[in-house]
Amino acid sequence: MLFSDRHEAGRRLGARLAGLAGQDVVVLGLPRGGVPVAAGVAAALNAPLDLCLVRKLGVPGQPELAMGAVAEDGARVLDERVLREVRVSPEELARVEERERRELARRAERYRGGRPPVPVAGRTAVVVDDGVATGSTARAACHAVRARGAARMVLAVPVAPRDWTARLAGAADELIALATPGHFFAVGQFYDDFGQLRDEDVVALLRQHRPAAGPAAEVDEEVRVTAGAVRLGGRLTVPAGARGIVVFAHGSGSSRHSPRNRFVARGLHRAGLGTLLFDLLTEEEADDRANVFDTPLLAARLTGAITWLRGDPRTGHLAVGAFGASTGAAAALWAAAEPDAALAAVVSRGGRPDLAGERLADVRAPTLLIVGGADRTVLDLNRQAQARLTCENRLEIVPGATHLFEEPGALEQVTGLARDWFTDHMAAAPV
Repeated sequence: MLFSDRHEAGRRLGARLAGLAGQDVVVLGLPRGGVPVAAGVAAALNAPLDLCLVRKLGVPGQPELAMGAVAEDGARVLDERVLREVRVSPEELARVEERERRELARRAERYRGGRPPVPVAGRTAVVVDDGVATGSTARAACHAVRARGAARMVLAVPVAPRDWTARLAGAADELIALATPGHFFAVGQFYDDFGQLRDEDVVALLRQHRPAAGPAAEVDEEVRVTAGAVRLGGRLTVPAGARGIVVFAHGSGSSRHSPRNRFVARGLHRAGLGTLLFDLLTEEEADDRANVFDTPLLAARLTGAITWLRGDPRTGHLAVGAFGASTGAAAALWAAAEPDAALAAVVSRGGRPDLAGERLADVRAPTLLIVGGADRTVLDLNRQAQARLTCENRLEIVPGATHLFEEPGALEQVTGLARDWFTDHMAAAPV
């Protein structure tokens, strides 16, 4: 046997996926058997655990033979080869699908207890099962998660047939299996203990891996930010009792769905800080690469967003800080140099503060520059920019980190540094 049980398989699969640690990941288990495996992966990655609710469409009279699968959001995948071979009528297919969709609704309520699914938009979604047989359920799961806006899809299983990548080509961005043995008849043949799980087991696993709650969100909604003559999509999140709010300036053509900035934002929420993640460019503007490096344009959009926040009764009383990444860091510092900016603090992550040019000398907001130790060129540019700053400032180097802070633990260090800088300076900032 390859695995003693699903829990051991989850620990081993989590170790295989260790490179994803520190990224903006959500782990989704396929009930019931995939959930204990997914729990092990979520623990290894320190990532949230949720479900991907999918039901196999079994052939009438041969329920173990899958003719397709359906997911809770309405996605459906059919195996046309099986349908042709067993000659299932449209009426029979409809009856099976209706029954399985009722079961999906029951399980969603039973497992989550009315809680909404964990958001996956803009994040890396890791879909986990205890193994792949035909692949129809896994394909439906990936299709459903992709439709929810996942930025990257990883399908990970302990065991699969040798031809599984051909069967599931295009279903996910990455397919990972610990083992692909020959003579594959059923997933259970590779486990010593492959006992059936109960609904109660799934609920208990979700409860064990539920993240500690941060401050309750007073506001958490999609917004349209008015910045000059344009309106830009954004996400406004304000915990109850927030001490301040941080506006994110994305860089290099990224958007409000940036998984790294969303990761940092969640860390700020836990510290009682609000965030506004918004698109600095319209879709048409983003198509012109020159706009990504137009620091005055990006800074004007950021200034417009700050003005919008101060005019909103929900956020107008809060101290405002700015977090900039890559070219967005230059925009944040350019905006901070405006005479009436009154920013409480600025943080740059892997930024290009040098692009703010002569404006650097006019920045008054306390500024933290965070750079990866292995990002040599950007580190040199940050040192040169720091020498031109006259405000309170500090340069923090994350050892071994590259430009995107993809190394295990690197983004957590960025989040901790940003959190402490903002909370320290917003506590004393006038509102």
